[in-house]
Amino acid sequence: MLVALDAPYVDTRAADLSLTLGGPERPALHVRELALPGGIRLRLRLLGASHQVVCGELVETVACLPGRPPHLPETLYDEDAGYRFTATVLRPEGDGLRTRVAALRADLADDPYALVGVFPGDVDAVTALSVRPDPPDGSMAWRTWHAYPQTNELVLTETVVEL
Repeated sequence: MLVALDAPYVDTRAADLSLTLGGPERPALHVRELALPGGIRLRLRLLGASHQVVCGELVETVACLPGRPPHLPETLYDEDAGYRFTATVLRPEGDGLRTRVAALRADLADDPYALVGVFPGDVDAVTALSVRPDPPDGSMAWRTWHAYPQTNELVLTETVVEL
């Protein structure tokens, strides 16, 4: 699902992002509720400051959070919680960001398990979330993309939660 957002984004570069687990649901610009095979329910939430995914009791927030120093780990693994997170920051050369974002919008626009928010002012300013609805190993997984055309950065995250 592709949505045009009617609010400027708050985070402006990859270095502004933090990962938090738990905590409250933040005010959202758009929410997509998903009912997945096996009775799993997720909420994909686009924030002005990036994204939240709510999966049962888990609330994952990747965003610019006021009062919190930015810190987006490359990897985080909590074996007890069955939670694995990875993040990568890309700085494509030339028109690479524009090409990647256009492909992302095209790939996910009609995906029933995705949400792509386009912020006003630049078609390449997007936050996208995509859930793998039927992972083979009894886990739940999602990926996100945060594009910052003003700094030529694309932040990719991937989360796997063991059910």
